[in-house]
Amino acid sequence: MLKQLSAALLVMLLLISTRSGAQHITLLQQNKPTSIRGLSVVDDKVAWISGSKGYVALTKDGGQTWAWQQVKGYEASDFRGIEAFSKDEAVIMSSGTPAVILKTVDGGVTWQLKYKSIDSAYFFDAIAFVNDKHGFILGDPINDKFLILETKDGGNTWAEYANKPVALKGQASFAASGTCLRLLGNEKVGIVTGGSVAELITLAVNGDWVHQQLPLSSGQPSKGAFSITINGRRRVAVGGDYKDDKNNDSTACYSDDFGKTWHLSKTLPAGYQSCVEYLSNKTLLSTGTSGSNISFDDGITWSKFDDNSFNVCRKAKKGKLVLLAGNDGRIAMYKP
Repeated sequence: MLKQLSAALLVMLLLISTRSGAQHITLLQQNKPTSIRGLSVVDDKVAWISGSKGYVALTKDGGQTWAWQQVKGYEASDFRGIEAFSKDEAVIMSSGTPAVILKTVDGGVTWQLKYKSIDSAYFFDAIAFVNDKHGFILGDPINDKFLILETKDGGNTWAEYANKPVALKGQASFAASGTCLRLLGNEKVGIVTGGSVAELITLAVNGDWVHQQLPLSSGQPSKGAFSITINGRRRVAVGGDYKDDKNNDSTACYSDDFGKTWHLSKTLPAGYQSCVEYLSNKTLLSTGTSGSNISFDDGITWSKFDDNSFNVCRKAKKGKLVLLAGNDGRIAMYKP
């Protein structure tokens, strides 16, 4: 019986190794003076990126060519978050001071200022939309509560969300990939955190914020959960320590009961991961400065297949296109 189990395990490991070896990341762009953390893939043709030094780029041909620009008047802004709705319409947010939100409706020809704060306490981490009208922006805690802005008119006007979740001392979210904030279905907001404690903080239907501790590395400002993704009742979160990005201690976990209970992945991603994305029913892609990893079993086991550094990976909202982006203006395409 033991021999049979050993043989079955060996076959399974060989199968995983073969499948992970078939994954490919093809570089599309690089050598631009910007660190890209904002990525929004609309469909198989249209995608937008945003990054440091005021850079934004748009592709209309699935990533083969990109139209780059530095947004005039915002050359010093670090646009770490973007939500795009079409080749014409997109909303970008900056992390740092001043905190600004801009919108274009003409493909980036012009940008309109929709929100601005010169308060140095305001630091935006992520942006997410329920639909083309209703959206949220997450910011670092102020007075022991996470900052949340809300729009109900497509990003034209923003207001502070009155019911903000409590933040523990030293707790924050990471503006690493724009995916520390996700909509978990039925307009339910989900936030993953790090620093003093790694948590999933969820806005319940009754208006209460529910805090669920995650089994990921935390306790230091560079550690915690950096990204979360969902598929039905399944939740998968990744993270680690961005200052020690080759350390794979507690870098991924999963829940199969809507986030009520969490389990550390049995085989972990090989190092710090800043973003995770569902590609299909059970297949997930994660990436970070330590490289990219794949899971074929809902995040239970992971296998590294690429060593290149990226900050973010996103799949098309409508379609199959999967793009990655990172430092030095690096943009790439994932193909199984």
